[in-house]
Amino acid sequence: MENFRKVRTSEEEMPLPFPDLPPDVVEMKVKEGSKIRNLMNFAMAQMELKGRRQIVFSGCGRAVTKTITCVEIMKRKLGGLHQVTKVRYKTVLEVWENQHPPPDSPAQNLTVHKNVPSICILLSRDPLDPTQTGYQPPEPRHEARGDTSGCSTKGLKRPLPPPCEELLPKKLQVQVSDSPRGSGTTAGQLE
Repeated sequence: MENFRKVRTSEEEMPLPFPDLPPDVVEMKVKEGSKIRNLMNFAMAQMELKGRRQIVFSGCGRAVTKTITCVEIMKRKLGGLHQVTKVRYKTVLEVWENQHPPPDSPAQNLTVHKNVPSICILLSRDPLDPTQTGYQPPEPRHEARGDTSGCSTKGLKRPLPPPCEELLPKKLQVQVSDSPRGSGTTAGQLE
């Protein structure tokens, strides 16, 4: 393959795997090189400013992780979103061209068909069917009780318990026996 270079890549177009979507639903197609900040700015504007009720994030191959990250950010910022996740495979076509074709012959192209994992995630302000595969209900909101300090607890998990005595480091006694380099016994402490 060292004599070939990739000329073109194209993805198979597939319909969204969610029934009963409105025709004007926003689909965020996440690519490997997409910037999360740009994706989130556009998606948040659609949901908050334009009042959209549903949005779909989709990505394939190396963009799957970035797609999931965008969804988790959206759920945390907006809250109360129902989610349905569908995983499938997409066919990607890669066209490779021979850089050093043999003399007196046309350039050779090689077409590679790859099946890559793909993910589609529907986020909705409206309740979705909880019996469908891949459904996740909204996470419950945690309100701070008795917080009079004015500090925000947003993003914090439950407080850490007080340390237990048996988990704290103990001092160790180390004794060194007689050796040719030193004389006598030395006691040291390690923490």
